[in-house]
Amino acid sequence: MRIILLRHAESLGNIDELAYCRIPDHALPLTERGEEQARAEGARLRDLLGDEPVAAYISPYVRAIRTFGLLGLTVERQVQEPRLREQDWGNLQDPVEQEVQKQKRHEFGHFFYRLAHGESGADVDDRVASFLTELEQRVENDPGHPDTALVVSHGLTMRLLCRRMFAWSIELFESLSNPPHCDHRVLTYAAGRWTLDRPFSQWRESPDGAIQVPIDQSSSRLPDCS
Repeated sequence: MRIILLRHAESLGNIDELAYCRIPDHALPLTERGEEQARAEGARLRDLLGDEPVAAYISPYVRAIRTFGLLGLTVERQVQEPRLREQDWGNLQDPVEQEVQKQKRHEFGHFFYRLAHGESGADVDDRVASFLTELEQRVENDPGHPDTALVVSHGLTMRLLCRRMFAWSIELFESLSNPPHCDHRVLTYAAGRWTLDRPFSQWRESPDGAIQVPIDQSSSRLPDCS
């Protein structure tokens, strides 16, 4: 089995933080550069996938849906999956409050700090665990489900999917940086273990000394994330 995690292309909010004050987070469009990124990534993914059947699971945010549309992929299944959405930042209309929340999140930690009227990283962790459990059930119980799943989501969501898959510590998760826009990671199950094709960059060493390594699995099942 193989899971390809893809971060959405550059959106308006990535170059203009004040855009969040006038456009809901879920409705932010891609920039022109983002659209170019998505088309270029589509060529790379087509080379990677070849004729292999794929099931696509996509965050329902506009920037993720548009990114997937520009990839130019033909897939067996296409599902908008709310559990893959971006961390909910709450009400972003006040730019001053945005900065206050960012500072508090940095001070208290990206995993446990719950944004005002929004989510903590732990909340996102719970919902991606639910998604992985359901994906396991679909692969096991539906003979027609492809062995390769493409997940188009967001940077933090990608890191938390890997944290769950590989049982990374909270300290390691918080030391990792988001991948660049329209960058992907490939998780592959073979010979009794899951592997990650390349690590995430780190902005600091993990305080507990943990590193990004795969974990052995005793069967062909996905980890129990319930």
